Amino acid sequence: MQKDLGDYRKSYEKSALLEGTISENPMELFQKWFHETEASEGVDEPNAMTVSTIGLDGFPKSRVVLLKKFTYEGFIFYTNYNSEKGKAIAANPNVCVSFFWPNMERQVIIKGKAEKIAKNLSDGYFESRPDGSKLGALVSDQSSVIPSREILETKLKALEREYENKEILRPEHWGGYLVRPQSIEFWQGRPNRLHDRIRYVLVDQLDWKMERLAP
Repeated sequence: MQKDLGDYRKSYEKSALLEGTISENPMELFQKWFHETEASEGVDEPNAMTVSTIGLDGFPKSRVVLLKKFTYEGFIFYTNYNSEKGKAIAANPNVCVSFFWPNMERQVIIKGKAEKIAKNLSDGYFESRPDGSKLGALVSDQSSVIPSREILETKLKALEREYENKEILRPEHWGGYLVRPQSIEFWQGRPNRLHDRIRYVLVDQLDWKMERLAP
């Protein structure tokens, strides 16, 4: 099998990223870009992000999850702590998070450390989820090998009967992570592959240093 993709071409011409027009704090720039992507209505899930970890087998692995909150502290997502990504984070909290918004010709790459958020915060988010999603967190031993999908369907039906008219509490193995950024790179596509790349690097855990990278 062979397919040559060398003729795939696109000229990036929608915007520019210039030091004199952006905030000194990268979280403020991220908020601006995120809101612009939302308003563009050209991306189904602007909060879809790729989380990359170093697995217990020594290999990097990336997967798409949904960003649920961002603040000046960082980026929050939720998952099963016993999943492959959860075990990887427990062994090595250094992660990379990235967003790609093709309709805006933009990409954001974040390097940082992941840490579990407070239990009450995970409880609060879990309570806001639909019952089907809550039961899904109970049904799935995420990342484990299972013999068939029917096993999941049968377990779900049993839990639906068990929890009928009952409160579904958050399991201890499920909750949120906060990724505290140490560097954030903003990529804006430009013509002739001379893209704009601005990287913010955290200095002394307080201030951000801004620098331009060659495309």
